[in-house]
Amino acid sequence: MTDPVLVVIDMQRIFGDPASDWFTPRFAEAAVTIERMLPAFGERVVFTRFVAPEHPVGAWVPYYEQWPFALVAPDDPLYDLVEPFGTALAEAEAEAGHGPRVVTETTFGKWGAALADAIDGSDDIVLAGVSTDCCVLSTALAAADAGIRVRVAADACAGLSDADHQRALDAMALYAPLIEITDSQRATAGIR
Repeated sequence: MTDPVLVVIDMQRIFGDPASDWFTPRFAEAAVTIERMLPAFGERVVFTRFVAPEHPVGAWVPYYEQWPFALVAPDDPLYDLVEPFGTALAEAEAEAGHGPRVVTETTFGKWGAALADAIDGSDDIVLAGVSTDCCVLSTALAAADAGIRVRVAADACAGLSDADHQRALDAMALYAPLIEITDSQRATAGIR
């Protein structure tokens, strides 16, 4: 086993701003927990961002007909990482010449070639972020299928409701031992 990588899923304004149609309740609680986890992982952190495709195709066409507010450019402030994560990225880059990596995808699930490359050969990831019942779930299942050990820090995630959060955790728990539901303390214990 390699050292674990913390993958922080979609901690962006579009999900954290109460005025957004995609606001995720308990986003702020998850953000505080993730912030406490960052030092344990050091440079072994990858942030992901969800952005709308420039030209939706297939089933994404009616999806964005339902959510047209999200059809903005990838560099729109709506898709920015929330603080303190944006600042943490800038500071890490300034100190070491590189910082945690950012993977941007137009899909709910973030597992793919870019994330596989960003975890730099690790076969062990800890997932945190939003929303448990969408992007975290989609990423966890695909990563597990690819043979990656996946641990989900439940207290560092938030769903569209407490019930949806729990249902997603329960669904991922069915994939044990490929996916383990844990918490932030256990996920950071013993990290070198």
